[in-house]
Amino acid sequence: MKISQHAQLLLMLAGLGLSGCAAVGPDYVPPATGAPAGWARLDPAAQPVAHSAAPGDLGQWWQSLSDPLLSRLIAEALQASPDLRSAQAKLREARARRTVAVAGQYPGVTASGSASRSRSGEEAGSGATRNFFSAGFDASWELDVFGGVRRSVEAAAADLESAVASLHDTQVSLASEVALTYVEVRVQQTRLDIARANLASQSETLQLTDWRAQAGLVSGQDVEQARSNREQTRAQIPSLETSLAEAEHGLDILLGRAPGTLHARLAATGNLPAVPGRIAVGIPADTLRQRPDVRAAERRLAAETARVGVAEAARYPSFDLSGSIGLEALTLGGLGDSGAATSSLLAGITGPVFNAGRLRAQVEIQDAVREQAQVTYEQTVLTALQEVENALVALARNRERVEALAIAAESAGNAAQLARQRYSAGLIDFQSVLDTERNVLSVEDGLASSRADGVLALIRLYKALGGGWSPQAETRPTGKDAP
Repeated sequence: MKISQHAQLLLMLAGLGLSGCAAVGPDYVPPATGAPAGWARLDPAAQPVAHSAAPGDLGQWWQSLSDPLLSRLIAEALQASPDLRSAQAKLREARARRTVAVAGQYPGVTASGSASRSRSGEEAGSGATRNFFSAGFDASWELDVFGGVRRSVEAAAADLESAVASLHDTQVSLASEVALTYVEVRVQQTRLDIARANLASQSETLQLTDWRAQAGLVSGQDVEQARSNREQTRAQIPSLETSLAEAEHGLDILLGRAPGTLHARLAATGNLPAVPGRIAVGIPADTLRQRPDVRAAERRLAAETARVGVAEAARYPSFDLSGSIGLEALTLGGLGDSGAATSSLLAGITGPVFNAGRLRAQVEIQDAVREQAQVTYEQTVLTALQEVENALVALARNRERVEALAIAAESAGNAAQLARQRYSAGLIDFQSVLDTERNVLSVEDGLASSRADGVLALIRLYKALGGGWSPQAETRPTGKDAP
């Protein structure tokens, strides 16, 4: 069949849309991170704790803490946490939006069919009854001459990658929050045990002073001071029990469970997780590649850059192709006749003529949004570096503090024991006993808190390094999401 000049023009326009001109708007160029060559706080004093060798797989860093219950709790949280389910739902949304954007590159085809029956009046017509049947397909296509649709696909693809990175970031945060809260549970249990042990010791001291008062060796003042000291210690226990319950409830919520669910599993007092002797932290560039929040911010910047092109393309003319093929007949059987075929083709062009600067302002708005995304990315990079440096300092200095407090706790215990012996022998007054007992409680409590601070600093270091997800488990679009 000979193609008409009109049809040839339509084919030329279609070829133009398929081949595509250069997409308007800026092409995305990944920003330089400006990461330093090494960590400023990885000094010789920190070497017993951390060193710059390349870290191993940080996907399950909690295994290095050698606490089976903690490992099980993190695994359960990564399966059932509400935060993780919300991030997964956002990922499904991003995939669907990308599919919608990709669909804009292709023609839309609809099918239609109709049947009608009409009768004209005898006064105005013949009074005859007429039937009309039709069936056909309609197609429409906006040619992407200036790349607006392609830019929207770029933006949607970057949004999808950002959603994947955000899901990984949620995994990183969730694993670290479970570990931090678990350590809080354990340290509150330890502090509670210390308070109860000191309460028992001070009760013995009270009994001793009571015996000596009854024997007329000391005044009742010693008895009242001993009782006051014991009751002050007893008063700390309800507060510690409250903090313990709140930490347990926080852990319940992180696992998506009702408060109190994990109480039985956590009831047995456990030791704090062990801090490894040496931790490999790599170089700053490794951390920025590993951290999913940095990746998510970079992908959001890419998406907003592509949307500048979408806004720019709206300022240019748009080209539309539409057509239909179908069948029309007065009887249902007549649809099969050769003469029932119908067809139409239409090419159109529309372009903005006057809009009072609205479209130009839309480009400026989107460019400002892109600049905000770039600033957010730069801040995310700096925050990532800061978190690692802070964790390195905290970890190194905490070890020194724990070593000093361990010596102080041992000495305080010895001093308290000697003071009670000397008081029993009548060699010193009761004030010395009170001072040493109060010092024991304070130093032992501080030692427990400092040991917990060391584990918390280690967890924050692993989080700052981007640990908690594995590239091998990265979520990718399924076949049905692909264009």
